[in-house]
Amino acid sequence: MARDRMQRQRFELKYLIDEDTALRVRDFVRCHLDMDEYSVGRPNFSYPVHSLYVDSDDLRTYWDTVNGNKNRFKLRLRFYSANPDAPVFFEIKRRMNNIIMKERGGVRQEAVPLLLNGHFPQEEHLVARHNPKHLVALQRFCELMHSIRGKPKVHIAYLREAYVSEDDTQRVTLDRQVMAEENLTPTIRTEMESPVRSFQKFVILELKFTNRFPNWMRDLVRAFHIMQCGAAKYVSSVENLGSRRLQATTPVVAEAHDLCDYF
Repeated sequence: MARDRMQRQRFELKYLIDEDTALRVRDFVRCHLDMDEYSVGRPNFSYPVHSLYVDSDDLRTYWDTVNGNKNRFKLRLRFYSANPDAPVFFEIKRRMNNIIMKERGGVRQEAVPLLLNGHFPQEEHLVARHNPKHLVALQRFCELMHSIRGKPKVHIAYLREAYVSEDDTQRVTLDRQVMAEENLTPTIRTEMESPVRSFQKFVILELKFTNRFPNWMRDLVRAFHIMQCGAAKYVSSVENLGSRRLQATTPVVAEAHDLCDYF
């Protein structure tokens, strides 16, 4: 398995830029960071990213973001392939004021329906067994999902070009072709039938760092005269799909012996 570069705690600054600016930003960033191993050899140096977002029927996590609640979280399944042997990462993304905190556990694809239907998380569900951090993250995900009665809602896909520092403390991503589709079942798939598109005229630039704002990133912002802004893919996708449509759903049904009764 490739190296997991996810930072548990960091700052994230987002900018919407056009494609011409993105190409110039690429050249600037390459003077400071190395290309992410997933980007190497890819067309346009970009690899596909897929997320299945879990939310309540009243879309609590969506509205927490829209309303700007300072301490909020999102629940999503991050994956890069529908191949049965590929892992699915159950991720919790929390925002505490200006700090982003993430934790996740890599899960075997065959265990995804069980967990989304309320099955108690077990080590056997994990890709990397005997990893306490992954198991704890998976348990917390299930606890939060249970607390809001969360269900699969939206499948989001996009192409990501990424650069990272050797010590993993700095990362820059350029996201393009953001698409979304309603997905109300606990299934992992990469194809879409009739997706809606977000940020069509823009590339989403994200500057990510763990300590102070690096001087070279500050120089980048000044050189290209770009302004920090919000660019939440889940919020934009829900708005384009229609929040009322996503609220009127059929609950995911689990077998009685699978339900989490430990919360």
